[in-house]
Amino acid sequence: MSQSGQEGRELQLSVTVDEANLILEGVGLLPFARVYALVAKVQQQAREQLAGEPAREEPDAT
Repeated sequence: MSQSGQEGRELQLSVTVDEANLILEGVGLLPFARVYALVAKVQQQAREQLAGEPAREEPDAT
């Protein structure tokens, strides 16, 4: 996607929690200095949207 003239414009995306985690996993492979702000932004928005929802129970690893 070309960035010419697109700097600063925001998009509203709709993805599942699992899809968001997959996106973050992929972004996490890039250099930290390049992506840390994006990761923080995604995590903050997810926290805000999921606040008040019951947490999914994780399978017991034992």
